[in-house]
Amino acid sequence: MALVDLIMPKMGESITEATILKWHKQPGDKVKEDETVLEIATDKVDTEVPSIREGVIEEILFNVNDVVPVGAILAKIRTEAAETKKPDTAAIATAQTETASITQPVAKQATVNSNRFYSPLVLNIAANEGVSLSELERIPGTGNEGRVTKHDILQYVSGKQSGSRISKPQEVTLIQPSTTVGQQPSAIGNRPTDSIQQPSISYSGNTEIIEMDRMRKLIAGHMVNSKHTSAHVTSFTESDVTHMVQWREKTKKDFEKREGTKITFTPLFIEAVVRCIKKYPLVNSSVDGDKIIIKKDIHIGMATALPNGNLIVPVIKNADQLNLVGLAKQVNALADNARNNKLKPEDTQGGTFTLTNVGTFGSLMGTPIINQPQVAILAVGAIKKRPVVIETSQGDSIAIRHMMYLSLSYDHRIIDGSLGATFLTAVANELQNFNPERDF
Repeated sequence: MALVDLIMPKMGESITEATILKWHKQPGDKVKEDETVLEIATDKVDTEVPSIREGVIEEILFNVNDVVPVGAILAKIRTEAAETKKPDTAAIATAQTETASITQPVAKQATVNSNRFYSPLVLNIAANEGVSLSELERIPGTGNEGRVTKHDILQYVSGKQSGSRISKPQEVTLIQPSTTVGQQPSAIGNRPTDSIQQPSISYSGNTEIIEMDRMRKLIAGHMVNSKHTSAHVTSFTESDVTHMVQWREKTKKDFEKREGTKITFTPLFIEAVVRCIKKYPLVNSSVDGDKIIIKKDIHIGMATALPNGNLIVPVIKNADQLNLVGLAKQVNALADNARNNKLKPEDTQGGTFTLTNVGTFGSLMGTPIINQPQVAILAVGAIKKRPVVIETSQGDSIAIRHMMYLSLSYDHRIIDGSLGATFLTAVANELQNFNPERDF
C-alpha cells in the first residue's frame, strides 16, 4: 500500500491559486487513473483535476469554495503499489495544511467581499504580521492588474512598524439617508471608512433578486479594475465591407468543403488587425508603472459569449504566423471549446490585443472596456446595407453598400488620440480594400 498526493496543478505563469468548485469523489471512493476527482476555477477559466493513480481516496484536505495555492496537496490516494522511499510528505502536508489554515479565512474573505485577489504569499505575510483584510484593501498594489505584491505588503508592514503611513485612498464622508436638514455629518466622516455601516437597501414593488455567479463576480471586478487602471478613450469610424461580404458569400461553401471548417467574419477581422498592429506596435503593449512594454508576439483575444450569458476571452497565440485557414480553424476551435466548457487555462492567457464583435447581437457599435493589462480593444458592429455616396472620377453616385462601424477603446496614458484614430482608420481601410479575387 502507498499514499499518493494529488497536487493543485500549475495552470500558467500568472496563476498562483484556484478555488475548489466541486468534489466528484469523497473519502472511500474508488478512482481510476485520469478520472476526474474535482473541479477547480481560476480567475481565467474552470477546469478539472484528474487522478494521477488508480486507487481509493484516503483523505480530502480542502473543502468546496476553499482558495488553494498551486502546489498544495488537495487529497491523498491509497494505491495498491508498494510504498517507495520518498521525501517526508507528512511534513510537507503538515506545512501545506498549516499554511492553508492561515491563508484560507483571509482568502475566502478576499474573494467574497472584494474584487481584489491576493496570492498565498501575500496572505501568509498578512496573517503573520497581523494585517487585517480591511488594511489589505487599502494597500495600493503595483502588481499585475493592481494586485498587492510581496514588496507592497512588506513596505506597508515596515511603514506601520516605524509609525509612518503609506498613501491610501482618501476617506469619503458618507451621509446616511436618515440625515435631516441641519444635522452635522462630521461624526460620520471622522469614523474609519471600514467601520461605516452602509444603509440597508429595501426593494419595493415586484422584484427578483439574483445572486451573481462566480464568473459574473470575476467579470465585474475585472471591468471595474480596468476603468480604475486605464484612462479610457474611444474613437469611432466606419468601413465599406462590401467586397469582404461578397467574397465570403461566394467562397464559404468551397472553403468548408476543402478545409473542413466554416469561414466566419472573425478571422477576416483578425487578419486585418494583425497587419495594422505590425504598422503600429504600440497598441500591442502594456504598462508597468512608468514603463511601456511593447509585445513582439501578437496574441489576439476574441471575446466569446457563453450559453449562460457570461463572457470569456480565449486567445489565438501568434496570430501573425497563421494564414486565413489557420486563423479560421483556431477561431472555430476556441469558440466551440468555450461554449462546451472545454477551454484549458492556457487558452485564456497571454493576450496582447482583444477583438469583440458586438454586431453578433445586433449592435451597430459599442464602447468596449480594455482587457487589462492590454492597452486597446477593438469592437466591430453589425454589418448593415445602407445607401452610400460613391465618389468616382466620373462624379458622385449613390449605391447600396454593406457598411460597418468600428470602435477602438485605448489607454490614453500611452496612446494619444492621433495614434488611436490612425490605427482604427488603418483597420477600416484594410477591410474596405479587401481583395475580392483573393484565394483562401
